[in-house]
Amino acid sequence: MAEERTPTKTIVAIGSIPLIMTLGNSILIPILPKMKAELHLSSFQVSLPITVFSLVAAFAIPFLGYLSDRLSRKAIIIPALLLYGIGGVLSGMAVAWFSNPFIWIMVGRTLQGIGAAGTTPIAMALAGDLFKGAEANRVLGLVEASNGFGKVISPILGSLIALIIWYGVFFTFPVVMLVSLILTWIFIKEKKTAKEPPPFKQYIRGLASVFKHEGRWLFTAYLAGATCLFTLFGILFFLSDVLEKPHNIVGVVKGLVLAIPLLVMCTTSYITGSKIGENKKLMKRLIVLGFVFMTISYALLSFIGHLTLFIAVLAVSSLGTGLILPCINSFITKAVGKERRGFVTSLYGSVRFFGVAIGPPLFGWMMGWSRLGMFLSIAGLTLVVGVLAFFMIRVDQGDKEEEKSGGSQSHYELKRKKPVGLMNPIRGRVR
Repeated sequence: MAEERTPTKTIVAIGSIPLIMTLGNSILIPILPKMKAELHLSSFQVSLPITVFSLVAAFAIPFLGYLSDRLSRKAIIIPALLLYGIGGVLSGMAVAWFSNPFIWIMVGRTLQGIGAAGTTPIAMALAGDLFKGAEANRVLGLVEASNGFGKVISPILGSLIALIIWYGVFFTFPVVMLVSLILTWIFIKEKKTAKEPPPFKQYIRGLASVFKHEGRWLFTAYLAGATCLFTLFGILFFLSDVLEKPHNIVGVVKGLVLAIPLLVMCTTSYITGSKIGENKKLMKRLIVLGFVFMTISYALLSFIGHLTLFIAVLAVSSLGTGLILPCINSFITKAVGKERRGFVTSLYGSVRFFGVAIGPPLFGWMMGWSRLGMFLSIAGLTLVVGVLAFFMIRVDQGDKEEEKSGGSQSHYELKRKKPVGLMNPIRGRVR
């Protein structure tokens, strides 16, 4: 558990870290049409600052997760925050000073992607280190809510800054980074461990064992998280374009409209994380229910043209996303012990970033193909993932006895009394 004298400040500090990753993409969405016009870019080029940021982060996350297991969480988070801020400054200065700034924007976004890789996934692992049981789930819900809150304020903030100068959003990154850096430096106190980190070969063997025995449900959980982020950023890209062209909604009003589904997701994430406790049966039900909501929402959006009704139905999908992500976060964060948690949560963050990366360009392609086909395809995807979650994530009563007998370390760690096999965090028994 976190130090008792400053638990609230510690939680606030952890919650500030996901804002960094969220702002990295969401704040740019309102200015993409302006960037396209000012820099004379194609539709494909204007999607690249988001795609490159996300792809770089996706590849860097597992590496930084491994280092956080070997070193410490703060030893990764603090340099990552600094690199993130530097990338923002470089991108903004390139637009202000250079006649052809796009290549330098891409360099800055690459640096930011590396920096973002050391934020939310490491913060999730840190929450698992410092908090236990229902309190850990509450903090993980707050991490996801903070992520969602960043998505809520990003379109509004981006639109407001663009009223002054469109590339001013790049200079927002170092300001927000500095706040999170100070909070992290002062208020997060990691416990020193007396144990030496395992040798590299032993570490890899342990990870291989985890994925050998728990691979089916872990990959399903990874796919669920990636699907949520893929659909979220894809639909935001679609909505940003639709608001401007047919409806002529721009500026702050556009940011406020984009924030509506995000606010629903953020609020739902916070409430879900606060209420699920350690009830794994409830978590599974909420995951499946969330995908039901997403499937119904996207299927209905195929036939809705009225903007107000469109936003209302889209909010149902956001409600589903808010139910899913805190529960998936909890399962994955507790999948292994502290010594490998950084890698497992970081791999989860990596696949989420892949979802973010492919969302805008794939939705952009599907928009030119068929609106009906786009929404029905997405509804089919969420239906398939929901079915996989229903069958692959299984909860038994047997885990109660495991908790009683094993459990001071974690519900999910290897039990010494069981010489063969790894306890399944979902099934609650040894195979």
